[in-house]
Amino acid sequence: MDIDAWVWWLIVAVALGIPLVLTAMPEFGMFSAGAVAAAVTAALGAGVVAQVLVFVAVSVALIAVVRPLAARQRSQKPGFASGVDALTGRQAVVVERVDGRNGRIKLGGEIWSARSYDESAAFEVGAQVDVVEIDGATAVVM
Repeated sequence: MDIDAWVWWLIVAVALGIPLVLTAMPEFGMFSAGAVAAAVTAALGAGVVAQVLVFVAVSVALIAVVRPLAARQRSQKPGFASGVDALTGRQAVVVERVDGRNGRIKLGGEIWSARSYDESAAFEVGAQVDVVEIDGATAVVM
């Protein structure tokens, strides 16, 4: 039983896909894509040298192009904030005196417990405050 070269390349592609799944290293996926390209080259009747060259060229091209794009994408912060991150930096209105220990503010249409960032500062009802952070269920304001 003689197995065609393109089948061997597909076996290599699957073998390279296994560590991709187990280790989550995208480079294995790029090598696997190179093996698939070499399988196509073999199926078209090209020689072994051409198959290896296609494997190397596709793998190197993917690593050279995709890796920097993926790294840049990973390093970017999300374009929008959600949850408590979206509340930080917003303005609120004091509805019950806020001091270093407790108080209440209206933030985003909801009533939140609050305390002042500076323990000695106090804000009276109706004052505009800025939310510095969210500490559990308490807004820290100044």
